[in-house]
Amino acid sequence: MPEAGLVVTADDFGLSEGVNEAVERAHRDGILTSASLMVAGPAAADAVARARRLPSLRVGLHLVAIEGPAVLPPSDIPGLVDAAGQFPSDQLRLGLRYFFLPAIRRQLAAEIRAQFAAFAATGLLLDHANAHKHMHLHPTVGALMIRIGREFGLRAVRIPAEPPEVIERLGTPVGFGARALYRWTALLRRQARAAGMEANDHCFGLAWSGHMTPDRIRRLLAALPEGQNEIYLHPATHRDALLRRLMPDYEHEAEFAALLEA
Repeated sequence: MPEAGLVVTADDFGLSEGVNEAVERAHRDGILTSASLMVAGPAAADAVARARRLPSLRVGLHLVAIEGPAVLPPSDIPGLVDAAGQFPSDQLRLGLRYFFLPAIRRQLAAEIRAQFAAFAATGLLLDHANAHKHMHLHPTVGALMIRIGREFGLRAVRIPAEPPEVIERLGTPVGFGARALYRWTALLRRQARAAGMEANDHCFGLAWSGHMTPDRIRRLLAALPEGQNEIYLHPATHRDALLRRLMPDYEHEAEFAALLEA
């Protein structure tokens, strides 16, 4: 299993049964220590049932505020989702609306509260929270996630701070955008610290998102910096139609293999 200063997380737990099966098998037979649950995901009930069989699996909330299903009905949050209850994918437009429109912020707060309540209803211990597509890096989303999460016992937040120098030592160039994102994570870290939340020092999975292959994981494990590290992946035992549509270029099966072979 990973060393004490390392958390290995699977995101999108509850999105599909292929993801859920990968989480269960990678925790039983590999290096996976935790999973982040999409409470309104199509296979959320299956994920919860598997988590209840795995008392050592640490499960947190994978908050959805972009490109995914909401918990509340569309009539309650008409400014957030479409008629099918799905958040849109336009990150820039969403970010502007979350920041500038009070009515939208109220709906967002209601949905975030509903997602934490849905997690609480599972009976699982809330280990951590993060957000789909790292949307909690948005100052409004991050602040609401932390404030509302505290009411539900939230104690730890993922900071998606991937050190550029480590990734470059491993042979992948890091551009201006990734470097700017790394600096921007300082805001979320300040929000978490102000709320007394625990947070990782470093996080890996951004530069190689969807492509955390066995070779890359082995090289990364040998190059981790000092401090509390988190590695997150998107494993699945097989790619169904939903995974192919949402993440057409992701190597889900290779990421599953990485968790078993590292």
